[in-house]
Amino acid sequence: MPSDHTDDLRLAHVLADDADSLTMDRFKAQDLHVVNKPDLTPVTDADKSVEQSMRRTLSRARPRDAFYGEEEGASGWGPRRWVVDPIDGTKNFVRGVPVWATLIALMIEDDVVASVVSAPAIGRRWWASKGGGAFTGKSLFSASQCYVSDVGTLENASLSYSSLHGWEAHGRLDDFIALTRRCWRSRAYGDFWSHMLVAEGAVDVAVEPELELYDMAALAVIVEEAGGRFSSLDGQPGPNGGSAVATNGRLHEQTLAFVGMSPEDQRELQQPGSVHDLGARRLRLSTPDQETDVDSRSDGSDAEPDADSDRED
Repeated sequence: MPSDHTDDLRLAHVLADDADSLTMDRFKAQDLHVVNKPDLTPVTDADKSVEQSMRRTLSRARPRDAFYGEEEGASGWGPRRWVVDPIDGTKNFVRGVPVWATLIALMIEDDVVASVVSAPAIGRRWWASKGGGAFTGKSLFSASQCYVSDVGTLENASLSYSSLHGWEAHGRLDDFIALTRRCWRSRAYGDFWSHMLVAEGAVDVAVEPELELYDMAALAVIVEEAGGRFSSLDGQPGPNGGSAVATNGRLHEQTLAFVGMSPEDQRELQQPGSVHDLGARRLRLSTPDQETDVDSRSDGSDAEPDADSDRED
């Protein structure tokens, strides 16, 4: 039976409404204050304001819940924890590109039970609760349900990613390029947008080599409730594995055959410049099945990655 997190989901929408007001007020502001964090990623006054506002609201509405945010870290303790990225896509936000979002998730222990992803500059919002389906729309009362695609082969699949640099830094660029060459189409939609497009069935595969929990928690349950799969590169389900593979489900093992990691691979990644050969897994898992997808595309040629951007925050 699905868990009832209706009140929590409503609260997440309230948090998202408040965040939208704060972020849109500062988007393209001439006096936007931007500094670089120790990891050299940018943070704005809007990031900080949104996270602080959420902390205040939740301290009143859910005083027993813990909180984990990108900008100020963890506070509180207990099985219930709100995990927040105030602005996913900060570099886009800083440059005036409208593709950024606030990510809000509620976790109980290690499971995400409800989440909202709100992208006000493009007028989009997505949400899900565990066992309750995934939706997109303006509000809880004006929404349509999300479903992943039914594409069954990588040759017919659309792939999205965020950055070539990340794969290169992890010694996995060759593996990633091999995956893009197998897919019908590849585009760097990037950040939350890649994964929400998987949930909507517009994209079939999204992969990223390294992410934090606050980058993924809100995305994972939406992809899963839309009928897809969300795991780390080593196949660990959910958002706790430090990397992301989001697919329509049918393509998950085929995708992991190219970019997946075994525990041995993960240990090798500690050595700069290491190269990984997953040829045996590719041969076993990536061979297209015999069924033919119904596809209206006229161009089935392979596509190289044609865009590049860093993971934004």
